[in-house]
Parts: sequence; C-alpha cells; structure tokens
Amino acid sequence: MSKADKVITYNELKALLEKSSNLLVIDVRTKGEVDQGKIPGSIHMPVDTVESDLTLDPAAFEAKFGVPKPPLDSPELVFHCQMGRRGEMATEKARSLGFQKARNFAGGYKEWSEKEGK
Repeated sequence: MSKADKVITYNELKALLEKSSNLLVIDVRTKGEVDQGKIPGSIHMPVDTVESDLTLDPAAFEAKFGVPKPPLDSPELVFHCQMGRRGEMATEKARSLGFQKARNFAGGYKEWSEKEGK
C-alpha cells in the first residue's frame, strides 16, 4: 500500500465533510490543543488511547464518543493532529487493528485553521 493511500488532503476532507454522513474525523491532539479549536464534527481521542478506544465494543465506543463505532472496512475514517505526525501514528495503530482504510489528514489542524481562516 502506498503512502498516498494513507493520506487525505484538505480538499478531499472538506468535500467529505460536506457530503458524507459516514465520515468520522478523530482528533488525536491533547485536550488543551482541542480546546483551542477543532474540525467541526470531529471526536477527540488522544493518540495514546487510540488502541484501547478502537478496541472498545460498539456500545462502549458510542457511549464514550457519542457516535457509532466505525466498521473495520470504513472508507471514511480520518485521523489528524496539529502537524501530521501523531495523526500518522494513530493511522498506523488503527490499520494494525484492522481498520484498513484509515487515513491521516497530513496537514493537520494547522493547515485546517489556516485555510478556514480561524
């Protein structure tokens, strides 16, 4: 699998946010970073809890995050951090758990906030 398959661009993410009801954006930054601003609709899952959170059973996942747990073959599972590195780590963790199509928004919140003018 090429690295490109594991990355989603700002424009691709923006398009998915506008048209997809199945997209799940997972913000793996710290709570302090998330409190400064976040991508609309994203859920917060710090990078060090990604493995344990993604192995919760569906009911526990939904209780914790308020959204359905994504299926292993979900094509619209996106991780991001501030600059891309933690998002990449989280994407690798998710893929190792079987989420084969998980992707990293490599631009991170930094690119998002610059392009959104926030």
